[in-house]
Amino acid sequence: MTGPADQTEGTALPEGFAEIADDFHAVTGRDRLQMLLEFADGLPALPERYADHPELLEPVPECQSPIFLATEVEGTGREATARLFFSAPPEAPTTRGFAAILAEALDGRTVGEVLETPESVTGALGLAEVVSPLRLNGMAGMLARIKRQLREKSGA
Repeated sequence: MTGPADQTEGTALPEGFAEIADDFHAVTGRDRLQMLLEFADGLPALPERYADHPELLEPVPECQSPIFLATEVEGTGREATARLFFSAPPEAPTTRGFAAILAEALDGRTVGEVLETPESVTGALGLAEVVSPLRLNGMAGMLARIKRQLREKSGA
């Protein structure tokens, strides 16, 4: 038997996302929103090489709040390791939460795993009932930019 988060539109979720989605589906409504806010508190700080040079980060205009991201690739091709970095203001907890989910689910995975992450994964978290579709589109925008950067940097 598979859980609600094991698949989205017939495509298996990456392991990290499946675990996070299962956690979100284990609770309802306001508890999901609270969980998202807890993720926001756990967004890793930017390393100095980005904190001191914000111009190296790409803006994500699909987000309602100002968020910036950068990726790094350790190795080449689809087997390279993907590294993700985000900058989001503390006064934008929903956006920070989405960034933290992406960081937890995808940072350290192979480029291939990240590229195979279905765009519909943002809907698999069950947040549509507590977060506006516009905000969910922001998370999808982050994922699309991450994938584009990784394709360019890895040659995959």
